[in-house]
Amino acid sequence: MDITTLIGATAGLLLIALGIMLRGTGGIDFTQFVAFYNFPSMLITFGGAICATLINYPLSQVVGVVKIVKKVFTEPGESAAGIIEQFVALCQKARKEGILSLEDDVKKMDNDFMRRGLQMVIDGHDADFIRNLMETELTFIQERHKIGQEIFIALGTYSPAFGLIGTIIGLILMLRNLQDTAQIASGMAVALLTTFYGAMAAYLIFLPIAGKLKRRSEEEIFIKEVIIRGVLLLQSGVTPSIMEANLQAYLSPALRRAALAKEKAAREQMVTTQTQETTTEKR
Repeated sequence: MDITTLIGATAGLLLIALGIMLRGTGGIDFTQFVAFYNFPSMLITFGGAICATLINYPLSQVVGVVKIVKKVFTEPGESAAGIIEQFVALCQKARKEGILSLEDDVKKMDNDFMRRGLQMVIDGHDADFIRNLMETELTFIQERHKIGQEIFIALGTYSPAFGLIGTIIGLILMLRNLQDTAQIASGMAVALLTTFYGAMAAYLIFLPIAGKLKRRSEEEIFIKEVIIRGVLLLQSGVTPSIMEANLQAYLSPALRRAALAKEKAAREQMVTTQTQETTTEKR
């Protein structure tokens, strides 16, 4: 679970709700929520935004946005540091036992992109073929991610616009019935609440989700770029040290230091274990 998305959305809604309940009196009044519910306003704002989005995009893409939302509330599955560790381990095994010895390890991998790339190396394809195929897939992944971002940007754009349309409708209703006090109040509610719904939906939900999807896409593409580089290095037959040095260039200085510290701790643990085994054998 992505805790920042959950905290941001929940805190934003709670702060708005608290502001409504307080109403500047210093006390909490739950009855104030009644004034902020208006079905016609919701119909104009959200219904209009969804209909405009359906005009702009095919139904399959709009329906598929539900799956895209799940990515906003989940952390990326893998880290670059973990991918690098896998490639170094595979490189070490390939140097000792040959590239064909990796077949069982590759079949057990969860990352489909990495598994298919390594399988091409095992099958003996050349570097240009592997690079072209993986980079083509990467391009199409970026296009699919872009559609999801665009749909939420469209919703964030249309919501305030239909909120404004609702405001105009409410003002027309109000001005048309100036002699009827009840109609004035109803028209004013539609006029103000559509703007409120549109602004809140756009700036607290749709546009932030579009931004988070962009970050998620960048993270996923970055991981896949590391994988492509690792696959090509493995295909070229480099040593584990060169593999590690090349792939760590993708990491930030902080992540490199963390990786080096982890590697140092692993070596120290190995030395300690070997020392304990030697001492046990002597006894």
